[in-house]
Amino acid sequence: MTADFIYRYPTLYPGVLVKRYKRFFADIELATGEVITAHCPNTGPMTGVSTPGSLVQVSLSDNPKRKLAYTWEMIQVTDTEPTWVGINTALPNQIIKLALEKRLFPQLGNYSQIRGEVGYGVDKGSRVDFVLTGSEADKPIYLEVKNTTWAKSPVALFPDTVTTRGQKHLRELMALLPSARAVMLYLINRGDCTHFAPGDSADPVYGELLRQAYASGLEVLPMRFEVTPAGIRYQGKAELIPSMPALFKNGASNLC
Repeated sequence: MTADFIYRYPTLYPGVLVKRYKRFFADIELATGEVITAHCPNTGPMTGVSTPGSLVQVSLSDNPKRKLAYTWEMIQVTDTEPTWVGINTALPNQIIKLALEKRLFPQLGNYSQIRGEVGYGVDKGSRVDFVLTGSEADKPIYLEVKNTTWAKSPVALFPDTVTTRGQKHLRELMALLPSARAVMLYLINRGDCTHFAPGDSADPVYGELLRQAYASGLEVLPMRFEVTPAGIRYQGKAELIPSMPALFKNGASNLC
């Protein structure tokens, strides 16, 4: 675990979630008693991390052109103990880029260049989050990032809904093997999870594809991050369930 924040939030303002609606809107009562409508930067179902009455933190923009000045940044859950969960999906790629620049993931080995949003796949019709080149094995590393907030503590689960886009990413990453390294990095956006498994109950097709991809050589890196109103710290790699070739099969229930 690194002691320093890899990312520092701007000034945040505490409040309580009143409701989230139409995906992009959240009514929040600030500590001052004022009720504001904040932008919700998360288009997913936010399973387990959008409960009304929960403590939240919002940031405030000084951009006069914005329709909503406030942005919902995190929510506190109490699955086991009070834990902040980052819900702003604009941040994970920024955080991983900072981590890659600091060489925080030894599993990736040495690389000299980091490129973002690189075209690949059939007719380069898709974009992968990062491509790392100049590795010691001289193979490019294609790295896709998935924000992970759903959990049955201490197990982080992805996805929390059916994701045809995520299924497509797994198929395209498998197609790169063995001429390149293909890596699926799950950013666990909460500090209370020590293990990772696919969210089979939400999307069994994704779970089976992930197992197939893993057996084919896809590297799975579930990375733990502690979220606080001050900033975000890297905590190290989570354990796969189980970490044997029969990846994840029936393992999560033993820890939930």
